[in-house]
Amino acid sequence: MSKILVVDDEARIRQLIRKYAEFEGHTVEEAVDGMQAIEICRKNNYDLIIMDVMMPELDGFSACREIRKFSNTPVIMLSARGEEYDKIHGFELGSDDYVVKPFSPKELMMRVNAVIKRSSGNTDEEQNDVFTYENLTVDFSARIVTINGKRVEMTPKEYELFFYMVKNKGIALTREKLISEVWGYDFFGDERTLDTHIKLLRKSLGEYSKCIVTLRGVGYRFETN
Repeated sequence: MSKILVVDDEARIRQLIRKYAEFEGHTVEEAVDGMQAIEICRKNNYDLIIMDVMMPELDGFSACREIRKFSNTPVIMLSARGEEYDKIHGFELGSDDYVVKPFSPKELMMRVNAVIKRSSGNTDEEQNDVFTYENLTVDFSARIVTINGKRVEMTPKEYELFFYMVKNKGIALTREKLISEVWGYDFFGDERTLDTHIKLLRKSLGEYSKCIVTLRGVGYRFETN
């Protein structure tokens, strides 16, 4: 059973999420805006935060940024705005997933369970080895990526995506495979979520963005040739 914080200024949305989350066996606490969410997160630990973007007092993006300063709790953002810019902004701030309103409560719960499962299972899946290519170093156990001796800052989801691609170096990975392995839920048809993370990852890798090769109509491959 996991502890979830639902942050939304609309009571009906909070109640809807609470209903389905409790049915799945989770416990739920609520906050009505970003300011309250930050205060609550400073006092309590949660397994997951579901955060609306558009809220009074303090919006979800700003709240996520502040929470990331003292907590790595996974965050799923909710928003009526589904533009790529908004998704990129949310992912850059460290959110783990982005769900556009109106959403299917059942699909949201699948994403919730997948994020919780992956965040709790990371330590068991880490490999105690290091991958090196030229001046790029990937330390799987320490979850550290360095280029020319400088640490590369990535969001939690960027780390997961990059580590999976590096561990499967030279293998053609379909979009469906990457979504299934990195996000952990059945693919719902919006390939832009993956493509957006690939863009962010390439930006973080700088000169080594060339290692992530686009396979048109298929997916991506990490290669060092």
